[in-house]
Amino acid sequence: MAGPSKRRAQVEKKQSSSSGDSSSPSRDPTQRSTPKSIPHLDGNRDPNAKPDAPIAYSKPTDLKNISEALGLAGWYVARGFTVPDSLPQRPAKFNNQGRESAVTLNTFNVVSSPTRPVHQYDVSWGSNTDSTKRVLLKKLWNSRKVKLALGEPNNLWIYDGNKLAWSGKELPREETRIEVDLDDEEAKELAAQGRPARVPRPGAKPRDKNTHTVYIRHTRKVDFSGLQYFLDGQAAYSSECIDTINFLDHLMREGPSRNYTQIKKSFFQRGEERFDLGGGVEAFKGVFSSLRPVLNDSYKKSLSVNVDVANGTFWRAQEVTRAVGQVFNCGPPQFQTMFKQAKGRWNESSLKKDLRRFKRVGVTAFHVKGNESQWTIEEFVNKDPYEQEFPDPDDQTRRTTVGKYFKKKYNLNCTANFPVVKMTKKIRGGPVFLPIDWLRIDVNQRYNTKLSDIQTSKMITFAVTLPAQRWNAVMAGVRLLNWANDPYLLHYGLKISPTPSKVKARVLPSPNVQFAPGAGSVVPKGDLVKGRWRLDGRKFVLPNTERPIKAWGVCVIQGRGASSQADVEKFFQAFIKGYENHGGKILPHPKFGKKPWMGPGNLADGGELVAKAFNACGAHYNTRPNLMFFIVNDRNIDVYRRIKKSCDIRFGVASQVLQSKHVNKAQGQYISNVCLKVNAKLGGATCITKSEVIPKIPNGASKPTMIVGADVSHPAPGAASAEAASFAAITVSADPFFARYWADVQTNGNRVEMVTTSNIDNHFGPMAKLWMTKVGKGQPPKRVLYIRDGVSEGQYAAVLEEEVRDMKECFKKIGCKELPKFTVVIAGKRHHIRFFPDQGDNNKNPLPGTLVESGCTHPHEFDFYLCSHVAIKGTARPIHYQCILNEADFAAAELQSFIFEHSYQYVRSTTPVSLHPAVYYAHLAADRSRAHLSDSPVSSGKKETKAGDAKSSTGSSKKDVEVGPLQALSNIMGLKEVMWYI
Repeated sequence: MAGPSKRRAQVEKKQSSSSGDSSSPSRDPTQRSTPKSIPHLDGNRDPNAKPDAPIAYSKPTDLKNISEALGLAGWYVARGFTVPDSLPQRPAKFNNQGRESAVTLNTFNVVSSPTRPVHQYDVSWGSNTDSTKRVLLKKLWNSRKVKLALGEPNNLWIYDGNKLAWSGKELPREETRIEVDLDDEEAKELAAQGRPARVPRPGAKPRDKNTHTVYIRHTRKVDFSGLQYFLDGQAAYSSECIDTINFLDHLMREGPSRNYTQIKKSFFQRGEERFDLGGGVEAFKGVFSSLRPVLNDSYKKSLSVNVDVANGTFWRAQEVTRAVGQVFNCGPPQFQTMFKQAKGRWNESSLKKDLRRFKRVGVTAFHVKGNESQWTIEEFVNKDPYEQEFPDPDDQTRRTTVGKYFKKKYNLNCTANFPVVKMTKKIRGGPVFLPIDWLRIDVNQRYNTKLSDIQTSKMITFAVTLPAQRWNAVMAGVRLLNWANDPYLLHYGLKISPTPSKVKARVLPSPNVQFAPGAGSVVPKGDLVKGRWRLDGRKFVLPNTERPIKAWGVCVIQGRGASSQADVEKFFQAFIKGYENHGGKILPHPKFGKKPWMGPGNLADGGELVAKAFNACGAHYNTRPNLMFFIVNDRNIDVYRRIKKSCDIRFGVASQVLQSKHVNKAQGQYISNVCLKVNAKLGGATCITKSEVIPKIPNGASKPTMIVGADVSHPAPGAASAEAASFAAITVSADPFFARYWADVQTNGNRVEMVTTSNIDNHFGPMAKLWMTKVGKGQPPKRVLYIRDGVSEGQYAAVLEEEVRDMKECFKKIGCKELPKFTVVIAGKRHHIRFFPDQGDNNKNPLPGTLVESGCTHPHEFDFYLCSHVAIKGTARPIHYQCILNEADFAAAELQSFIFEHSYQYVRSTTPVSLHPAVYYAHLAADRSRAHLSDSPVSSGKKETKAGDAKSSTGSSKKDVEVGPLQALSNIMGLKEVMWYI
């Protein structure tokens, strides 16, 4: 099988070359022990797949050709590998627990597939064509010369925008070569519009002309019968099946792409109503559609189309000067001042980084009336129009400035102290610079940068809709796609039913949720079905008996909005009463009783703010504090991370941050929520569940089981994401009830999706050993349920080949003679399947425990959709769980109930959560660990953090970047053994 990717090989080489370093091996978070076998989809370049694969998946651009929802077997076949026998197949019987519920899905069955022959072609380009420029490729494909050679419009072709094309007609030659002169095409187009042709510069050589060669080579006939045999279970997955699904997926998108703005599998109408998000950004709704093989609502294997609402963010179509002002929330004079201050240190300036969001935005230059031209922004430079020089086109012997040229050539003035824009296109071998005064952002330009907090809040308001509204939007999308009149579907014979799928779902029985013995120890079933219960009068099932609060302090951050001494004392009187009412343990001090130390904090002290409070509290009690509260004045991420960094890394003390506005109100529900978190941080747990289903299943719940959760979080897209760290978080269940979880986190390179071997060795290994000591009574678990979040189908195999293999190696290293049996489940949130039940909650959302096993699931592999929570807002999103390994022989009903019932044990709330807690906790730990980066800033109030700006030797960017490890969590008081990340 294939060896390691280039980037991973570089990491291994670097690790071996630095083996003499005296530092701990855990300091290198990116090392790999042995070569891996499965090509990756994490931004790394894939190693070469086998030559019989239908597409050269070694090329990252080719990965975009693959349709989703192929299943794990499909991705093995796509890469030319043998499908392993260990791949779990769909259970013979559906889950019959609970009660039946009729649920409509936003999927639409394919009624009939094409019957006429379809030919697949490989499209390639001459050496004069930059095949990475998709706009250029699209322009060439749509040129008159190509259309004429391909027999359009009589013969409708499908093109994937990259290297594959399909036609119902076979070309007369095995390979067709077409020469395209784009300048000539443009001249004819201008003439047709009655506009003058552009005059080529004097002395232009033939090789300088805008000519390109298109090569179209026949590769195979699309085999529709083979796909049907696979769906019927009469044939194994084949590369021909994948090609067929691929063709149908692109066929379905070809018609809409001609009429609407296409972004991947979503389409946006040009006249759609806009919603202003501020900062020069707007949102509007579109329609998402994707074709996939499914077990349909009639329990037959077929093809189905998933249709959903798409919410897109776009630049507002306006002048660039106005857009810049809106991005920076300032007028021209203020921006000019900012630019003048940043020019001298441009490459290090925050202004340059913030202007990167305009990179690759399409603009129109309108300085010549009646002859506007389109450009793409590459970057803003540190010179204004009267400083940026270039060769004078009218006199090649001298140079001129942009400002002078515009005045002389067009009699237009440019604004001084505004940066000029460098474009991606070159003229005469040199860069093109244009002033922003005469540039306008084109319509429907996608906004790719992370939204600000205010924009995100507005986007949520715009995107969140109740089920009835969302269903109406889905059906509006179906009408927009207009399958019945799509010329491409009609031409090839693909028919899709306009009637949605309707399935018989199951609402699984809720578990018994138990608190400590006493009044209200068992939550009523009615509250469980509603998905919410109160904490009033209930005691934690696992209080902080081993870590009682004894020396504890409260630091009140001073400044505008700070809580008064009276409000703080009132709040903590209520907290002490509430915490003890819930069973929490507070040891009275002989001198101070149960009252905490209280003192002021000053943000101007920076990193010493926490140290001063910790030391003052310690001096007050004459011992190390075991709990610190900090009351802040607003939601400032930098201040929060500074506090957490000092508490976690420097002092190893449990900490809780409160907002002054909540402290001042001292509401009972807020105090109870604080109690939940404090109890978990001191070793406790809120409640446990007792199943009524699993004990009835043979072998269920009788074997010692460890649950492991993992998530790798990546930097948000935007200015510094190419250098920022990814974080790998691993959680391990810490008791027989699966109520508490240990967690450890480390950097994981830059956009590297698989948890590295060193991270598993150095972080999972110690937690596995701790499990054997604390839970297993010296013995390893008999089975491990590994729930992995955040990977796409193309990465499932790598989870098995790398992460599971490395975990098994850890058990070997700690002396396990018999390795645990692994069951591996992928938890997916990024999908477009939604449930619309006939009978749901008050908002018509599905009830907790709604399980769907048909209508949208894979025809052969073991997957299911589970909605375990109640949606507070909008339409509930179920979680897609796919079992990709089942050595532990979990019965389907046991696995489904196991995952659902544990959602009621989430320690931070009195509701079931949407995702299994093991993965939810991994999310929290990964987010918290951002405070542990070495370069986390000392801040006194800056809103935007730069904590992700690290370097990586395994980054996906072209630069040689380096990501350093996190600072180690201090375990001087056993912080690692509690839920520090809660």
